Amino acid sequence: MAAISREEVAHLARLARLAVNETELDTFAGQLDVILQAVARVGEVAAADIPPTSHSIPLTNILRDDVVQPGLTQQEALSGAPDAQDGRFRVPRILDEEA
Repeated sequence: MAAISREEVAHLARLARLAVNETELDTFAGQLDVILQAVARVGEVAAADIPPTSHSIPLTNILRDDVVQPGLTQQEALSGAPDAQDGRFRVPRILDEEA
């Protein structure tokens, strides 16, 4: 695999609108080359007979079964409300809109 050139780093810097000096071009070229080599190694490991996965082991959600339970009646729900009107919770207006 060929190393990334200073010209390619300069081109990438222009595309990203980054101001890069001559010293940084050499530094970034070396760093990007290491990154590209690592990506290439990962590509070599991937085999055609191994399906791509998002996790190394299968995931299973452990959820309880849904069980229907009785809820509160309207009166029970409103019994602890500081203010109720017409069978609903009454709250302070938060927007300056007409009713």
